Amino acid sequence: MARTRPVSGPTRRWGAGLIALGLAVLPAGVGAESAYVAGIRDLPLMDGLTRVRDAGVQFDKPSGRIVEAFAEGRVPAPRVRRFYRRTLPQLGWERLGRDTYAREGELLELDYFAGEGPLTVRYTLQPR
Repeated sequence: MARTRPVSGPTRRWGAGLIALGLAVLPAGVGAESAYVAGIRDLPLMDGLTRVRDAGVQFDKPSGRIVEAFAEGRVPAPRVRRFYRRTLPQLGWERLGRDTYAREGELLELDYFAGEGPLTVRYTLQPR
């Protein structure tokens, strides 16, 4: 019968290092999809908001795309508004009004619905 011997030295260190690397990368990969607004790949979703699944629509037309997406969370509307007011210009969006932005022939509007439960944010993207 063959004897097994414990793994030690460089082999053990490499194995432990690979496991640690895998665990460090896994959470980033798993959550990466939800870090953006559904249907708008380069529009970040603010921390504290989560996508509302199956609540929006997406169309591609010759004149451009139309996207309506929703997110919700227990965060105040002014905080969400501040986040997008600071973030969107860094991504090339020009602020046209309180919650309206334009970039490369597209118009983005943000609407906020607050009630007894969590805040709901509606993102509407359409050709300009």
